[in-house]
Amino acid sequence: MSLTSTKASAFDTRVPAYLHRLARTTDTVLPPASTDPERLHQALRYACEGGKHLRALMVYAAGETLGVAAEKLDAAACAVELIHAYSLVHDDLPGMDNDDLRRGRPTVHKAYDEATAILVGDALQTSAFEALAKTNALNAEQKVQMITALAHAAGSLGMVGGQAVDMASENLTLPLAQLESLHARKTGALIRVTCQLATIAANASEVIRHALDRYGRCIGLAFQIQDDVLDQIADTATLGKTAGKDLAQYKSTFPSLLGLEQAQQRAHALFDTARDAAHSISSHAEPLLWLADHIQQRDH
Repeated sequence: MSLTSTKASAFDTRVPAYLHRLARTTDTVLPPASTDPERLHQALRYACEGGKHLRALMVYAAGETLGVAAEKLDAAACAVELIHAYSLVHDDLPGMDNDDLRRGRPTVHKAYDEATAILVGDALQTSAFEALAKTNALNAEQKVQMITALAHAAGSLGMVGGQAVDMASENLTLPLAQLESLHARKTGALIRVTCQLATIAANASEVIRHALDRYGRCIGLAFQIQDDVLDQIADTATLGKTAGKDLAQYKSTFPSLLGLEQAQQRAHALFDTARDAAHSISSHAEPLLWLADHIQQRDH
């Protein structure tokens, strides 16, 4: 199997419409910037601007593959992006990674202040669950299942736990298995849950759930390996965030453990495994195949 698809993608032509749906839903969920307290609500919207919205697109791609109407996916796509935005705001804080640049502009604590950034993260997280709870497009059981899945992925057994292990691992050389476990939580859990949310909206069978979970797990780990590679080979202007931070903070990375070439090969193999999983789900898995190609080819 080739590493990337060369055919033009029909899903590619639908991406702008999905991003428009995401923007519209997010605009509805977040209070207007003029709402008191204005500074907080302005900062909330600032934190959500920019970015590639890959997690939301994964919700839409998985849902489309399973034949789910877009309106049943909007709240889930929005919720995942709000959790992701909150995680970036908190990750950039002085007590965490202490970064001044995100998405090519000042981080929230630099554009506003540290206290505001903490409150922005708090508010974005609660807004994510409010989006799921208030949607009229899903039944009560689906809402509860989605809220449970997203809470687990974002919590101490998922993303937050991964961040805690990451911080505790500075100046240490981690074994490869431990590094993979760390990033399965810190980065992979939120990517993996996008597929789970789509299967909940679709009331999918266990066979489909397992196949999509395999796709999400492979994409999540490949994404992180790719991030480690880009942190080493790309510049700050291209990345939109400070390059070389991992090495500066003496963190274990996939290139530092495997070497740059082998790390890239590991990511390629994971992307191909994800494609195999997509093919096993449906003969109409083109959205998932497009997304794997799109993520693999990113440079930031």
